Amino acid sequence: MGRLNILYIHSHDTGRYVQPYGYAVETPRIQQLAEEGVLFRQAFCANPTCSASRSVLLTGRYAHSNGMIGLAHRGSRLNDYRQHLASFLSRNGYETALSGMQHEAADRQLLGYERFLDDGPGGNTQEGVARRAAAFLAERHDRPFFLSCGFSLTHRTGRGIQWHNGEASPLGDPRYCRPPAPLPDLPEIRRDFADFRASVRRLDECMGIVFDALEESGLAEETLVVCTTDHGIAFPFMKCNLTDHGTGVMLILRGPGGFTGGKVVDALVSHVDIFPTLCQMAGIPQPDWLQGTSLMPLVTGDAESVRDEVFAEVNYHAAREPMRSVRTARYRYIRRYEVHPHPVLPNCDESVSKRELLRYGWRERPQQEEALYDLIFDPNEACNVAKDPLYADALAEMRARLNRWMRETEDPLLTGRMEPWPGMVSNPVDGNSPQEEAGPAEPWVAR
Repeated sequence: MGRLNILYIHSHDTGRYVQPYGYAVETPRIQQLAEEGVLFRQAFCANPTCSASRSVLLTGRYAHSNGMIGLAHRGSRLNDYRQHLASFLSRNGYETALSGMQHEAADRQLLGYERFLDDGPGGNTQEGVARRAAAFLAERHDRPFFLSCGFSLTHRTGRGIQWHNGEASPLGDPRYCRPPAPLPDLPEIRRDFADFRASVRRLDECMGIVFDALEESGLAEETLVVCTTDHGIAFPFMKCNLTDHGTGVMLILRGPGGFTGGKVVDALVSHVDIFPTLCQMAGIPQPDWLQGTSLMPLVTGDAESVRDEVFAEVNYHAAREPMRSVRTARYRYIRRYEVHPHPVLPNCDESVSKRELLRYGWRERPQQEEALYDLIFDPNEACNVAKDPLYADALAEMRARLNRWMRETEDPLLTGRMEPWPGMVSNPVDGNSPQEEAGPAEPWVAR
């Protein structure tokens, strides 16, 4: 393969709630990308919290291995920023640029980007992020490029609710939408999800600006587009949870090397697999720190699967909540390392949905140390069968899979409690609302 440009275009808190995954959320531009590329239906993040998830994708290492055990703006960090994809590609002859958000460092200068696209059309808006990425694509490039275009959509506002100037200002029409599993179909939650759908439509419009610019540049045939998000949506039981509701992500790749034609891949894949895939496509030797595997055999048809399981973890979000998970095609197993008589509520973003569930007594629901879900008969992961004798063999197997991975990756939880970075900020687990998670954010529908 000749020269390979890379466009990494990503969103915040979107999960799989876009049109190509069959949900009633209109995203025509993302749908077009899927029809032109390859859609991975069983793609998962490796940590359903913001900085940690991105760090896994961009280092090719699990969060407890790369050091990002919490949120970057709260004091967490990578062990070695030279392992970041931007730094790695810069050392291998790439022009690297960032438009919009990153969440891997409190000081973005550590990441290794050559350029930060701060000045240009659109100002401090989501459309501005897209316009500046588009302007970069229109430039003459003497080297292959890596462009990261990051949208804060579909993150909630810092206030956590969709209001403007203190007055009710609904953004979407709640009459004809249905909240996703595992949420109840209640009026307030319908309204919350309707606002989310409006945010996703805006995200789609902004991504479309970048896709159009790539076509107009004449570089589309030699550019791999990696379109994904960090983790599940910011609703109760989703983001910061280790079920599919929290770890399932959209992942669409389009470009040379067979990433064309509207293919759909059902094999299990993880964000940790993106880095080795890019190395193989670009013809760059893989660094020895990578813990994932290339997805190329799935696209070329050389293999029907590249892994039997995907792993995920949580350490810190707004509060400490150490847990680990392994998922196969049939089962999901989750283990908690600190069990509380109530949910760790600071790790659920403020929202009308959260308040509605609290009104029904969510605060009094205890945690479980272990959970096993049979994904064939319980796809919504609502019935924990860990104590069911019929599943004793499956439970033993899933425990063994998780233990093996933890040993292979030298997970510090094997030897005791995972210690935070010095100065890292963490909320009490008995609190209710998180501090503002990612800094100033636009409303769900951006300007």
